Amino acid sequence: MNLTLKVWRQANADAKGKMETYQMSEVSPDMSFLEMMDVLNEELIEKGIDPVAFDHDCREGICGMCSMFINGEAHGPDRLITTCQLHMRKFKDGDTITIEPFRAKAFPVIKDLTVDRSSFDRIQQAGGFVSVNTSGNTQDANAIPIDKHDADKAFDAAACIGCGACVATCKNASAMLFVSAKVSQYALLPQGKVEATDRVLNMVNQMDEEGFGNCTNTGACEVECPKGISLENIARMNREYLYASLKGPQPNISRDIGKGRRKEGRGQHFALEANVENSSPFRK
Repeated sequence: MNLTLKVWRQANADAKGKMETYQMSEVSPDMSFLEMMDVLNEELIEKGIDPVAFDHDCREGICGMCSMFINGEAHGPDRLITTCQLHMRKFKDGDTITIEPFRAKAFPVIKDLTVDRSSFDRIQQAGGFVSVNTSGNTQDANAIPIDKHDADKAFDAAACIGCGACVATCKNASAMLFVSAKVSQYALLPQGKVEATDRVLNMVNQMDEEGFGNCTNTGACEVECPKGISLENIARMNREYLYASLKGPQPNISRDIGKGRRKEGRGQHFALEANVENSSPFRK
């Protein structure tokens, strides 16, 4: 196939970017989209031109790194796949393909098609975890009975790879689908109930601080999501947030337990001795 590529080129976040046009010939329909980009970069290097910078890692649709806006669609024209899983057979000979980075205030451009999505990391750090003391007391995975329906829903939410397609697709640059998936995967399981109140409050507040927009239920995020994350998660997060707002932040025992001192036992293992006096929520 012969293709015309219009690629966004931008030296850094402060530089003014522009579209550059490149001609590609003899592109195999069996190539993945990233393989086609590799061939383009080889040609540019041979001509002494700076290659196009783009994110990639696993190339298996797992890591969520390959964030490209292709012909006005996040990850391209196919559904339930990432850019690395998109194949050139989805295009026709003579097509013009426009390739841009994910555009959002919270995703500043690093270079060309590479954007900084560390805002997602900070949202995760705000509450996307469970605090568990596993020192010498690791539990079996099946020790707590969980309803099959809830387990399936939690697993579906946990399938989110944090690629940012929902943000790039949304006209408001909202991260609600991403945050709701991370909230839901814990809200549906007993392990996440203890910190549920603080989790949803902290993660939503961090999302607002990062500059993401509001959700207006357009539904474009669900359509473009490569993992098919459902809008039901946004409804669940809204319920969790409303309940948490009425309940208010709770004393966090689990985080304080980890602040205890190490105590050497008779064996080779060490155990954490919790400072109960300081960590008790009932202590006045």
